[in-house]
Amino acid sequence: MTGGRVTAPYGSWASPISIDLVAGSAVALAEPQPAGDDVYWLEGRSSEGGRRTLIRHTPDGATRELTPAPFNVRNRVHEYGGGSYRVDRGRLVVSSFADGRLWAIDPEDVRPPEAITPEGPWRYADLRFDPVRPVLYAVRETHDAVDDRPSAVRNEVVSIPLAPTAGGGGRVLVSGPDFVAAPRPSPDGSLLAWLEWDHPDMPWDATRLRVAPIAADGSPGEARTVAGGPGISIVQPEWSSEGILHFVSDETAWWNLYAFDAPAGLDGPARNLAPMDAELGDPAWVFDRSTYTFLGDGAILAIARADGRDGLVRISADGTVTAAALPFTEFEGLRFDAGQAVVVAAGAHDGAALLRLDPATGEPSGVLARSLSEPLDADALPTAEPITFPTAGGATARALFFPPTSGAFEGPAWEKPPLVVLSHGGPTSSASSALSLDRAFFTSRGIAVVDVDYRGSTGYGRPYRDALKGQWGIADVDDCVAAARFLAERGSVDPTRMAIRGGSAGGYTTLAALTFRPEVFAAGISHYGIADLELIHADSHKFESRYEETLVAPWATGRHVFRERSPIHFLDRVRAPMLLCQGLDDKVVPPSQLDAMVAEFTARGLPHVAMTFEGEGHGFRRADTKRTVYRAELAFLGRVFGFAPADDIESMEIPGL
Repeated sequence: MTGGRVTAPYGSWASPISIDLVAGSAVALAEPQPAGDDVYWLEGRSSEGGRRTLIRHTPDGATRELTPAPFNVRNRVHEYGGGSYRVDRGRLVVSSFADGRLWAIDPEDVRPPEAITPEGPWRYADLRFDPVRPVLYAVRETHDAVDDRPSAVRNEVVSIPLAPTAGGGGRVLVSGPDFVAAPRPSPDGSLLAWLEWDHPDMPWDATRLRVAPIAADGSPGEARTVAGGPGISIVQPEWSSEGILHFVSDETAWWNLYAFDAPAGLDGPARNLAPMDAELGDPAWVFDRSTYTFLGDGAILAIARADGRDGLVRISADGTVTAAALPFTEFEGLRFDAGQAVVVAAGAHDGAALLRLDPATGEPSGVLARSLSEPLDADALPTAEPITFPTAGGATARALFFPPTSGAFEGPAWEKPPLVVLSHGGPTSSASSALSLDRAFFTSRGIAVVDVDYRGSTGYGRPYRDALKGQWGIADVDDCVAAARFLAERGSVDPTRMAIRGGSAGGYTTLAALTFRPEVFAAGISHYGIADLELIHADSHKFESRYEETLVAPWATGRHVFRERSPIHFLDRVRAPMLLCQGLDDKVVPPSQLDAMVAEFTARGLPHVAMTFEGEGHGFRRADTKRTVYRAELAFLGRVFGFAPADDIESMEIPGL
C-alpha cells in the first residue's frame, strides 16, 4: 500500500463503476428542441428495453413525459433513424417505432394522440412543419411487402396533411434519387430545400443541395442544384429567419459553414462565413443533426471539432469568431428558439447533460436534464491523453489513451497493465474525450484503454477521412496495431496482454486484426462485427448496400478484394480467443455472419464464446443485454489475461482455449 492505495494486480481492482451502473442507470439525451418557453427532448432508457420517450420542460420547472410506455419515439429510416419528432407553435408530431406511423400529440395532454398517417409500408424521418400550409414535410422510406431487396426500397420527400390520415402516406414531392434528406421550407413557405445523393456515394462523400419553388397548392416547381456535387459533401441545410439559406460543406477539406448573401439569392456562389481548420458538421448517419443554430442577434452559434474534441464558437454577423471557454469536450443537438439556446454537452468527468446556454456568450445558464442521476467518484474516472504515432506508409495516426485510474488501488511496480484497443464504428465515427462509462468500466478495474482515431475517422478534415477509401481492413488495422505497439514500446502497457474490441465496422476491424495480424493481440471482442464482406454486399440494407465499394473496391471488378479482406475465409490464421456478441434482429450486420463464423471456429477448434440476444438489433439497447455482455467481457478478459475480477461473476470457460 502506498499513498493510501491498495496494491493489487491490474484487472482485479474493485470499482465503483458497477456493471449495473454501466448497463442501465444512465439515460440517453437526444434531439433537444426549444419551442417558445418550453424545451423538449428524447430520453433513451436501457431499463425499458432501450425505449425512447419524449420529455417536455416548462417554464415553471416541471418536467413531464409526453409518450408513456409502451410508446417508443424512434424510426428506422436508413435503419439508423433520427429526426423522430418535431414541435413548432404548439404543434407536435412524433414517429412510433412500433408501427412506423406519425402521431399528433397534444403537449397539454387534453386530447389523445391521433395518427396522421395510416398503416402502411412506410417509415418517416427528418420532420418539418410548413410555415404557411397545414402540412408536414418528411423523408419517407417505403418497403415493398413482397420484394425486400435494397433496390426495391424507395426514399422520397413527401408532404403530409396534419388532419388525421387525410393524405394517406403523403404526397410525393421529390422522387428519383437513391436517397434524400433534410427537407427544409423557407420561412415564407415559397421554397423547399433538400439534400439528395446516389449510390455508391454516402452523404459524407457527395451530396447535392437542391431548391425548388412551392406553389400555393403545395406542388413543387422546377428544382435546381445550388451547391454540392461530385466530391463535395453538403450537410445540414437550414434557412435563417431572414430567408437566407445556410449549409455546411467540405469543399475546403473541412466541413465549414456557408451562406448565400441575399435572401433567396441562390444564383451566385455561397460564402464561407468563417473559414477554419475544424469540422462544423459530421457524417450524416442519422437524420436531423444540428451542429449550428441561428441566434436572435444575427450571430450563429456552432460546434467546431478539431484535434479530437469539440468546442463552441460564436460567429458574429461580420464573421468574427469567438470561442466559448467551457469545461466540456463533446457537444450535440445545438438549437435556438425564442431567446433560448440548448445543447447536450459532456466532459471528461461529466456525464451528458442538457444545458440551457446564454446566447450572448455560449456559456451554460442552467441544467435541464442529466444522463446520470448521481455524480460519479472522480478518482475512478480517467482523463484522455491525446497521442499521435507513426503508422504504416509513413503516415501519422491519432488516438486517445486512458490509463488505469482508481482512488483506491494501484498496480504492482513489477507489472504493466493489460490494454483494450477500441476500434470505433462507422468507420467514419471518432474517439470521444468525454466521460464514457464503457471506458471507465475497464480503466477503473486496472485495464488501460486506447480509443483509436484510425484513418477514416471524422474530426481531422476530409483527406484524413478519405484515407480509408479502398483501404478498409488495412489502414484501420495498421493504425490500431500501431497504437498498441506505441503504448507497449513506451512502457505504458503489457505487450503480452493486449486485446482489441469493436462493434459494427469496428467489429470488422477487430476481426481483421485478429485474422491478418495475429501476432499482435492476445484476445478480441466483437459486437455485431462483419466477418464476410461479400455477404454484407449481398445481404445489407439499402443505405449501406454499396458503401463497401468505396471502402474496399468496385464490386464488378474487385470481388476478389472483398474475399481477400474477409476474415471468414482465413480463420485458420487466428491465434487469439474471441468473444462474439450479436443481436438476432440486426438488419445492418445479419446474424448469418455470426453463424458462419461460429461454424468455422468450431470446425477448426478455435477458442471462442458466441452470445446472441433476442430482440436486439444493430446496437444493444436493453439493460439486461448490456449487463450480460459486460459480465461476459470481464470474465473473458480475466480468463485470457490471468487476473481474477473483484466483481461477483462466474469464471468463463472458453472452448478450444
